[in-house]
Amino acid sequence: MTELPFYEPSGNEISLFEHAFQQRLPLLIKGPTGCGKTRFVSHMAARLKLPLYTVACHDDLTAADLVGRHLISDSGTYWSDGPLTRAVREGGICYLDEVVEARKDTTVVLHPLADDRRILPIDRTGETLEAPANFMLVVSYNPGYQNLMKGLKPSTRQRFVSMRFDFPGAEREISILIGETGCDADLAKRLVGIGKAFRALKDRDLEEVASTRLLVYAATLIKSGFDVTAACRAALVESLTDDEETVEALMEIVNATFGR
Repeated sequence: MTELPFYEPSGNEISLFEHAFQQRLPLLIKGPTGCGKTRFVSHMAARLKLPLYTVACHDDLTAADLVGRHLISDSGTYWSDGPLTRAVREGGICYLDEVVEARKDTTVVLHPLADDRRILPIDRTGETLEAPANFMLVVSYNPGYQNLMKGLKPSTRQRFVSMRFDFPGAEREISILIGETGCDADLAKRLVGIGKAFRALKDRDLEEVASTRLLVYAATLIKSGFDVTAACRAALVESLTDDEETVEALMEIVNATFGR
């Protein structure tokens, strides 16, 4: 039996995901970078024994990147399905990570799949695919990056059941670090304390706060035998800022935590 990707629940998110899948409803997950959105989807795909098609959205992502395009080979022109089309044809979860990063015309492709029609029209082949019962559309984004230029249209948002993720509380985050890395409880507690202190900083210009993902990276390095301070600097501090003064301020917190 394949082991499920590690995931520490925080509420009813597993039940909500399962009910959405069973009722053929699309799901939107919103939350800050590194709080566990992608891991949760991976966990649920394994839990439901479904293939997972993940697309990391970006500014240049086009509808053709999702749906597919005609390609040329030595034997002539042929059609190549994109990840969204493959998921609809074969069943599975299509997960669009940070969907607001994609071009706005791309999200329009999702509309007929994300309402009661559950169809995917493919203009270039003349097909209209009906999503099978074991297909699910899941998208995510970080509301902290939303602005007038990048945000989901109400016509798109209101096609989805939504859930909100946030950074876990201290006890759950400690449990996550131990479960992910096998580190001891004392190290996990100290790293979570650093993460909490970084997130509480108000006078430093950090674009992002320390994510649970970065805490896992730090614990992984330390457990492998790497120096504690150097691991925190590489996995936490340098990943958050390029400003030397801010680096020094963050390292003061690290050094105080580990008594150096």
